[in-house]
Formats: sequence, structure tokens, C-alpha cells
Amino acid sequence: MDIKLKAMNIEATKLELMHLLLQTQKKSVLTKLQKVFEEEGTDWWDDMNKEEKEEIETGLAQADKGQFTSQEEVMKRFDKWR
Repeated sequence: MDIKLKAMNIEATKLELMHLLLQTQKKSVLTKLQKVFEEEGTDWWDDMNKEEKEEIETGLAQADKGQFTSQEEVMKRFDKWR
């Protein structure tokens, strides 16, 4: 398997995990995940590239200005696929 394909699989796995994380309401799952990341001892921010950090910073600046869509509105838009 070449490096590019491995990277794509990693990105797909991260997206899938983000989806599952956003869907869960189980505190036990969140606590376990938090513990895993704490035990890893690394800050996810340090693992991001410059472009990813800039995108997050842009998003935070937009949120501070009130330029965002609420979760409720997003869920209404995508409710037809649930």
C-alpha cells in the first residue's frame, strides 16, 4: 500500500470517528476517549499542518463574529438523510 493511500485511509478513519463522536451522548465513551488522548501525551494541535491550523483559526474568528450556522440548523438541513 503506498503512502498516499495510507494517508487517505487515515483521513477517512478520522472523519468516521468525528462523525461517531458527534453522534454519541454517552459520557462513558467520551471519558474513555479523553483518557486515551491524555495518555498519548501529545497535543493534537502540534500534529496539524499550517493549513489545518489556519482553517481552524479562521473558523474560530468567524464564530467570534457570529458568522456560523447553529447545530440545530445543520441538523435540520441534513435530517432527510437520517
